[in-house]
Amino acid sequence: MLIGIPREILPEERRVAIAPGHVPNLQKLGYDLLVESGAGVKANFPDPLYIETGAQIAGRTADVWKKADIILKIRAPEAKEIEKLHEGQILICMLQPAQQKVLLEELASKQVTALAMDAIPRISRAQSMDVLSSMAHIS
Repeated sequence: MLIGIPREILPEERRVAIAPGHVPNLQKLGYDLLVESGAGVKANFPDPLYIETGAQIAGRTADVWKKADIILKIRAPEAKEIEKLHEGQILICMLQPAQQKVLLEELASKQVTALAMDAIPRISRAQSMDVLSSMAHIS
């Protein structure tokens, strides 16, 4: 399966969905990674760092969205990103599902499976996946 990491499109967003150091961990689990060129630049992760750890770099945004089985993002997709999603894809990001009824309906109509990282319960068992605490800790 191919995990796609697109560049975040909001100008103020400096984060990237995965740091280069985690690429080998996902590869050991059988995933390939396709990172949009420049996706990690604002987080001080230039393309060569991703290449060194085994990720592929996509020169075009469209390639990431078209080829990936799984799209991994920080923020919920904007309207122009939703258009690029296709049936059967899995979207993993912070979705704010309680406040995004229209977005959820659009994803459902496209038959996209969405996993809201910000909806993972803040309990001991799920602590390693608690993005809200993690983001608060590093900010």
